[in-house]
This record gives sequence, C-alpha cells and structure tokens, in this order.
Amino acid sequence: MASGPSITITQVEGYKFTVDFGALIPHLLVDESVPISAGEGPFPEQLLIASVTNCLCASMVFALGKYRQDASGIRAEATCSVERNPEGRLRIYGIDVAIALGHRAADLPRIDRVLAQFERFCTVSESVKAGIPVSVAVRDAAGERLR
Repeated sequence: MASGPSITITQVEGYKFTVDFGALIPHLLVDESVPISAGEGPFPEQLLIASVTNCLCASMVFALGKYRQDASGIRAEATCSVERNPEGRLRIYGIDVAIALGHRAADLPRIDRVLAQFERFCTVSESVKAGIPVSVAVRDAAGERLR
C-alpha cells in the first residue's frame, strides 16, 4: 500500500483531542458536539464534510485552471444527513455539497468540460462515495444551478 498523509491525535480530556498535522501547521482542537461534550472544536462529522468539500473545491480550481478559466471566488456549503442504523447507532447517510462559482457560467466558456470531470479529480469524495453517498451541486455567481 502506498504511503499517504498522516496525523497524530492526542486526547486532552474527555472527548477533546488535539490533531497534529505536522510541524508546519498548529494543532487543531477537536471535540464532540453538545450534549456529548462541550463542542469546543469541530466534531468528526464536520471534519468529514470539510474534507470532502475542500477536496471538491480544490478539484474545481484544478479543472477550471486546466481549461484556462478563472477559478477565483469559489465558495461552498455542505451538510450531512445523520440517522440511526438498524442497530440504533448514528451513521452518516449522505453528504450534500453546494459549490458556488465566483463567475457567471456565461463568462466561463468551457464550463461544460469542467463540470464533466472535476469530481473525478477529487481524491476524498471519490473515495468516500464508496461508503457514503456524496451529492454535489454547482451554482454560478448569479445563483444559477449548473449541475
């Protein structure tokens, strides 16, 4: 198996941990949400959807750049659906990502090519989709849904 990124997580107390990403990045305090804990940092579900969304946005930037389109101004929002499985345990059953481009589709002449392939560049969402459905919506700066 190929080597990839690594982290170290260390318990501070209770459900609070620090995540060490390496020497160049400060530690991140993570916690479980209320009522399980105090909610003093992002909780696992937030970290998962942040990872999926960040990777999709980076893939959009890459795809736009590949077709020499302006990639500035991208913004995204994401949510996940958390439900109980048959055993009564909480599980993530879906992730919805809404990406807003910084420009109108009319100002991006190759947007059709970008939209046809940007998701395939995303290591995280393409990997997560094997176990969790990930849906992606893209809107331009005028709010027009492109996909």
